Amino acid sequence: MNFKKIEIGKLIKIKVSELGIDMSRICNFLKVSEKNVEDMYSSESLDSMILLKWSKLLEYDLFRLYSQHLILYAPPCKMGSGSSDVTSVLPKFRKNIYTVEIIDFILSQIKSHEMTKSQVMDRYRIPKTTLYKWLAKNEQDKSLNYGNE
Repeated sequence: MNFKKIEIGKLIKIKVSELGIDMSRICNFLKVSEKNVEDMYSSESLDSMILLKWSKLLEYDLFRLYSQHLILYAPPCKMGSGSSDVTSVLPKFRKNIYTVEIIDFILSQIKSHEMTKSQVMDRYRIPKTTLYKWLAKNEQDKSLNYGNE
């Protein structure tokens, strides 16, 4: 999965195909015509309310794709000690949530020598302890799998 360029329409079409959902059910649920659905399939972006409806219909969190993009390509910057604390009514998220797919992607970057551990930590702002835990767990999982073969 390429989280850098998200073509949401194509991904929705793939999920619809996997689930085998009839076009009539989609049109009824979204209250749109077949042409509108086809236009959505070819769209790179969709309105958030439409995306929410698709997420409900497909029983799949399409917003998570964008969250993963943010984790990989726009991690939160660390505020310097001189910055003022700005209060907000919006919730503040404590941690990044790394999915299995994200962890696998990052570990594959290291295994294929596309990036070093230092480059991964710098680019994606992953703490050293977190990265090394992933690497250790990955090695442990591999050794357990070899024992079962």
